[in-house]
Amino acid sequence: MPLFWIILAIVVIFVLFGLRVVQQYERGVIFRPGKVRSEVKGPGLRLLFPLLDRMSKVNMRIITMAVPGQQVITKDNVSISVAAVSYYQVDDPVLSLVAIDNVASAINQIAQTTVRNIVGQHALDEVLSETGKLNALVQSSLAVTTKPWGVSISRVELKDIQLPDSMQRAMAKQAEAEREKRAKIIAADGEFQSAEKLGQAADIIAAHPIALQLRNLQVLSEIATEKNSTIIFPSQFMDTLDSIKNFVAREK
Repeated sequence: MPLFWIILAIVVIFVLFGLRVVQQYERGVIFRPGKVRSEVKGPGLRLLFPLLDRMSKVNMRIITMAVPGQQVITKDNVSISVAAVSYYQVDDPVLSLVAIDNVASAINQIAQTTVRNIVGQHALDEVLSETGKLNALVQSSLAVTTKPWGVSISRVELKDIQLPDSMQRAMAKQAEAEREKRAKIIAADGEFQSAEKLGQAADIIAAHPIALQLRNLQVLSEIATEKNSTIIFPSQFMDTLDSIKNFVAREK
């Protein structure tokens, strides 16, 4: 009877030492002994052979990795600092363990190098205005590199582009000059349209002299609405009234 309990205790200890829990977002890769078993363990409670099996768990979730700022010299010889963020996910847990050591560190290093290379091939204006294009180039380049590691790159974003102070001042002056240019063009266009309309009005007044007198009356009417001015009618204005009366009489 004591032998039975001893055997039972050994079995229980054996089972306890062999139990492993794999989370829903993980996959377990088993090495026995040193060789990878073809079967990848899914989530749940898994039983291993103690002293023979070794399980490595691989995170299958999308991982966000910050790429620190990189000093880059653009195609037009401007020194800038570019930071990025990448999103990757393990597709093959076996390859991510066997093909490369520390896949997260490897992706971080290759992402820094790729960002420097891609951004350095473009001028500053392209880096600032065509960020989406650069993101796609960096992502496609990283995807080719990380595919043999069992990892896919889902997205790469250039999130922080820092310019030298001198370049920021130059760009501010350029933007200010551009705004002044547009303002002067708009003002000149307004003057041209105003002169064109005044020329048309002059032609009409030359053809109909009475129109100028009617305009004078309209201006006096606008002045009188304020009721804070004294209007003196010159004799010429009285002649103008007589001319208007004669014109109206002739029309009747």
